[in-house]
Amino acid sequence: QVQLVESGGGSVQAGDSLRVSCAASNPVSWYCMAWFRQAPGKEREGVAGTNRDGRTMYADSVKGRFTISRDNDKNTLLLQMNNLKDEDTAIYYCAAVFGSCGWSLLERNPYTYWGQGTQVTVSS
Repeated sequence: QVQLVESGGGSVQAGDSLRVSCAASNPVSWYCMAWFRQAPGKEREGVAGTNRDGRTMYADSVKGRFTISRDNDKNTLLLQMNNLKDEDTAIYYCAAVFGSCGWSLLERNPYTYWGQGTQVTVSS
């Protein structure tokens, strides 16, 4: 069992940067982890994932703008978001599954632990 608590969301202007964090109650090195987001009226989608072996994966819509990383000392998963766009507006969720993931890190299916989410709003 692991508890995940997101923080760092907020309201920003298009083109700004924001970093969201996910504090875990266990060492993040034990888990395959990812960030998902859900915009109003849309399905929850995978944004960025990181496996235990260091492999990362990004949705096409955020490649080159978002960076996922782990801070093992602080048991925290991070998502650095640069050059934010209106369409990035959503609730951002942290997800984790014990052990390693398969090839895709952006599917909901393997993840068994979820945070409550943090709102990110981008306006132009």
